[in-house]
Amino acid sequence: MNILVTGANGQLGRSLRLAASRSADRYVFTDVGELDITDAESVERMVADHGIGLAINCAAYTNVDRAEDDRARAELLNATAVEYLAAAMRRHDGWLVHISTDYVFGGEPCNIPCREERRGTPTGVYGETKLHGEEAVVRSGCRYLIFRTSWLYSEFGRNFVKTMLELTATRPSLQVVFDQAGTPTYAGDLAAAIFDIVEHRRYAGHEGIYHYSDEGVCSWYDFTVAIAEYAGHTACDIHPCHSDEFPSKVKRPAYSVLDKTKIKNTFGLRIPHWTESLRTCLQNLKTGEK
Repeated sequence: MNILVTGANGQLGRSLRLAASRSADRYVFTDVGELDITDAESVERMVADHGIGLAINCAAYTNVDRAEDDRARAELLNATAVEYLAAAMRRHDGWLVHISTDYVFGGEPCNIPCREERRGTPTGVYGETKLHGEEAVVRSGCRYLIFRTSWLYSEFGRNFVKTMLELTATRPSLQVVFDQAGTPTYAGDLAAAIFDIVEHRRYAGHEGIYHYSDEGVCSWYDFTVAIAEYAGHTACDIHPCHSDEFPSKVKRPAYSVLDKTKIKNTFGLRIPHWTESLRTCLQNLKTGEK
């Protein structure tokens, strides 16, 4: 089968490149230089010319704060472009695997893990536009899997783990919020799950929305403490603080832990604990392995 991956130079896209290297399927990896997903004709031409049977959309506008002042661009990438991909896959009788986010939640207080059927109540432009993208996929009539994930990090690009590695290595002290809880997700784990489902065609008969993050729960403060501890950055004194001590244009979800019961039961996945995967990522960064 011919498989299209958009956003292939991002964290998840690059992780998928590694996973797909052992596949018999033909993967077509694209980023903005190879395919403008905001151009409906370009999307249609790519799907038709390459005989794409399944598309994995990793492309997104992910700058949460900047999105507040750039709604049009965020909507274009996170919703309109997704609509174009979904429409093309419907016309060619293919599948769309679309990546979404825990930021579709947050507007209603919650202290239990969010299930897939929970109503989306985003608190900012990023979450709103990602929810619009989900709705576009469902509305399109194409066959689809939507994977919501959270707190993604990897060896690639800029992300929270790499930023905290730098800060805890160079600063004597650091304040990190403790009143936002969620689950860090190693992009390599999510890529492996997607690859397994696609490679073995497990998606057949299981269309729908699924939640995937690593196991466990923590705050950004707890996450940072673990990063520093595992990296041996013991000289940095890390303090918990409240979110309102760091004013932001967007209110982030206070509790966005994702319930993964559905994806584990449906696809028989074994999901690692976030601390286990964090150690793996840090070891890879240390040795230069991927």
